[in-house]
Amino acid sequence: MTMQHRRRRSLRPVAGLAIGGLIAVGATWAVQEQAGAAAAGCRVDYSITSTWSGGFGANVQVTNLGDAVSSWTLQWAFGDGETVTQAWNADVTTGSTQVTAKSLSYNGSVASGASVTFGFNGSVPGSGQPVVPSSFTFNGTLCTGSATTSGGTSGTTSGSTSGTTSGSTSGTTTGSTSGSTSGSTSGGSTSGTTSGGTGTPTPGQGRQVEKLDRGVISVRSGSGNLVSWRWLATDPDDVAFNVYRGGVKLNSSPLTGATDYTDSGAPAGASYTVRAVVNGTEQADSPASVSFANGYHDVPITPPAGGTTPDGVSYTYAANDASVGDLDGDGSYEFVLKWDPTNSKDNSQSGYTGDTYIDAYKLDGTRLWRIDLGRNIRSGAHYTQFQVYDYDGDGKAEVVMKTADGTVDGTGKVIGSASADYRNSSGYVLSGPEYLTVFNGRTGAAMQTVNYDPPRGTVSSWGDSYGNRVDRFLAGTAYLDGQRPSIIMARGYYTRTVIAAWDWRDGRLTERWRFDSNDSGNGSYVGQGDHQLSIADVDGDGKDEIVYGAMAVDDNGHGLWNNGQGHGDAMHVGDLDPARPGLEEFKVDETTTKYSAWFADARTGQILWHQPACSCDNGRGVSDDIYAGSPGAESWSAGVSGLYSDQGQNIGRKPSSTNFVTWWDGDPVRELLDGTHIDKYGTSGDTRLLTGSDVHSNNSTKATPSLSADLFGDWREEVVWPTTDNHALRIYSTPDPTDLRITTLMHDVQYREAIAWQNTAYNQPPHPSFFIGAGMATPPRPTVYTP
Repeated sequence: MTMQHRRRRSLRPVAGLAIGGLIAVGATWAVQEQAGAAAAGCRVDYSITSTWSGGFGANVQVTNLGDAVSSWTLQWAFGDGETVTQAWNADVTTGSTQVTAKSLSYNGSVASGASVTFGFNGSVPGSGQPVVPSSFTFNGTLCTGSATTSGGTSGTTSGSTSGTTSGSTSGTTTGSTSGSTSGSTSGGSTSGTTSGGTGTPTPGQGRQVEKLDRGVISVRSGSGNLVSWRWLATDPDDVAFNVYRGGVKLNSSPLTGATDYTDSGAPAGASYTVRAVVNGTEQADSPASVSFANGYHDVPITPPAGGTTPDGVSYTYAANDASVGDLDGDGSYEFVLKWDPTNSKDNSQSGYTGDTYIDAYKLDGTRLWRIDLGRNIRSGAHYTQFQVYDYDGDGKAEVVMKTADGTVDGTGKVIGSASADYRNSSGYVLSGPEYLTVFNGRTGAAMQTVNYDPPRGTVSSWGDSYGNRVDRFLAGTAYLDGQRPSIIMARGYYTRTVIAAWDWRDGRLTERWRFDSNDSGNGSYVGQGDHQLSIADVDGDGKDEIVYGAMAVDDNGHGLWNNGQGHGDAMHVGDLDPARPGLEEFKVDETTTKYSAWFADARTGQILWHQPACSCDNGRGVSDDIYAGSPGAESWSAGVSGLYSDQGQNIGRKPSSTNFVTWWDGDPVRELLDGTHIDKYGTSGDTRLLTGSDVHSNNSTKATPSLSADLFGDWREEVVWPTTDNHALRIYSTPDPTDLRITTLMHDVQYREAIAWQNTAYNQPPHPSFFIGAGMATPPRPTVYTP
C-alpha cells in the first residue's frame, strides 16, 4: 500500500505498537495519538455492538485514506483470554493476543476514501468485559480511528488525517439483523431467523459453513451464454453484482435480482468474472468462470486397474457415487468419488468382490489422492458410506469412512495389518477388527483411526447369521450442538439399530453419544430404520436430529419418537407442507401389514395422512412440489396409483418416474430426475428437458446420478453422471435463466447435510429447511459463519 503522506516512513518502526492510551469521552472511547505522531492513511471504527455472559459482538469499519488496495490485512491486540469464535466478511484468526483479519475474495478491493466492514463474535474469560483495542494496523500501517461501545458516537480523534468523513457515526452495522422472514415455516431451522451479510449472527444460533467463492459458471444457451454465480449467506441482503467478460463490464447498472445474466451473442468459450457491489463500492473480481460450452463440464478421472477374485472371476471398475467438499481451502469444490468393482454385491448376495477405491479430484481432473479400502471392506451400496465435510472448522474438508486391516491411505500408508484377510468362503467379512478413520481431505493421509462403533458383535444379533443385516451401514453429518458439525455413523435397521455420534476437534476423534435400540427403554425402536437417513432440526431447538425412517433420535442421543411403521426403502424430510408449522416426512413402507406410504409431522412422527394400502413392498416414493396447480409438495409412490397433495388427496396422474428430483428450469417447481434424463411433470404427460450424452446412471435399478446438488452458480442444481467409458465425471447445469434470487442452497445447512449423506445406501435427493415451490414465501437467509 502506497501512503499519501511524506512522513509515512517514520511510522514503520512502531507499526506494531500502541501509539497512545484509551481516554474516556463520556460513555464512548477514542484512541488518543501521542503528540506529534504522524497521521496514518487509514481509519478504523470499532464498536462493541452487544455483550452477554462470556462473550460479545463487534463491528469493524476500515476506511482507506491512502491509495487503493486490492487486498487487506487488519491487525490489533486483544485482552488476555479473549478470542474470536466466529466472523463474517473477513477471515479472522487469533494468536495469543494478536488478532488478524484478512479480506475475502469479494471485498479485498478498497478504493481511496472507501470503507469496508466486517464483524465477529468473541469470547471473554469468566464474567469479564471485552477490552477495546487501543491501536490497529492496516496492511502494516498504523491507523487513526475510534472505538465505541454499542450505540455510542465515536469520540474526536486528535490530529486525525484529512479525508476523514465528518459526522461519521461508528458502529453502524451494514446488513444487520432483519428479523424473521415472512411466511417461512421451516420448522425451527436456524435459516431465516437472522439475515445474512454483515449482520451479527445470534449467539448460539449461527452455524459453521464453507467459505465458498462465487462459483461462476458459463453455460451455453442458444447463441449466447448464461452466466451464473452464488449469492452467499455471508453477503449482505442488498448486495448487487457486476458481470465482466474479458475485463469489460456487461451490465449498465448493478444487478440486484437473480444471480444470473444472459450474454447474448457471446462466443461459447468466453471467460467471465463477477464483482459484488456492497454499499455502492465494487469489490474484487471473482475467480474466472468454469465453462459449460457444450452444456456440460467434464472432470477427467482415471479408473483403477481391474483384478481377479480368489475364485477366478475378473472385474473392472465403474465410477459410482460422488460427494464434494472444499478439500484444500481455496473456496472451490473438489470431488470425492467412489469406484465400485463390476462384481460389487448387495449384502444379500454371496461372492467375493474387488476392493473399493475412493479418489479426490479437482475440477481440472488433477487427482489429489486415492484410498484403497482393501480386501476386508466388501464392495456394495451398503458397505461404504463416506462423509465429506469440514468437521474441525479449519476451512478444509475431511473425509471419514469405515476402514479395516489392509486399507491404504492416500499417502500409501497401510492401516492395521497389510496381510490380514478376513473374507470367508462366501466372500463376506464377518470377523476381524473394524475401524473408523478420518482422512486429510487435501492429502488423503489417515489422521486418526479408532475402533468402529457400533461394533459387529454377534452376527446373528442383527437379524440373520450369514452376514446380510449385520453390515447395513448408514452415515451422515449433523449439527448436534447447533453450531459445529458432528459425524454420524450407524449400523442396522431391519432389527437392531445403533447410531454413534463423533466429534473431530483439534486433531482428535471423541465419541459424543451412542444410541442403541437394545438399551433399556429403547425396545420400541427395533426395526424402524430405513435404507437411508435424513438430518434436520425437526423440533425447532436449533440442533439437529437424526431421522432414521419410522423413528428419530434427538440431538442428545435419546430417542425422540417412533411411530411403529417399520422399515422402508425411501423417505423425504423437508418443509413439504408450507401452510403448517415445522417440517414433514413422507415415507414408503416395505412391510405389507403397514401403510403403503405415509406423511407425518417430523417433530412427533404423528401420521397426518397415508396412501391406500397396496399389500406390497412399496419400494420407491418421492415428495416435492412438481405441480404448480396444487399447493405445497406432491407425493407419489411406486405401489400406489395417483399423485397426492400435501393434504393427502389424489389429484391426478402419477409422474413417469419415482426416483430423484432436481431444480432445473427457471421456476421454483422441481423437475423429475431419473436414469440419465430430466423431465418436466405435466397433468397429461411429462416433457423431456435433458438427456445426458454418453453417460451412465449408477446403482443398478436405482438409476441414480453420481451426485445432484447446487454445486455452482445460482440456486439451481447441477447433475453429475460418469461418462460411459468412466473417464470423466460429466456435470450438467441448466441453460435457463431464472428471476428468483435465492441464497446458494449449500449455505442452507439442512440441504448441505443432505449432500453429505446423499451417497448413503439407497441414494435420495436433498431437501432444504424451507419450502421452494409455487407460491413460495420470500426465501430466508441462513444465519451462518465461515471459518
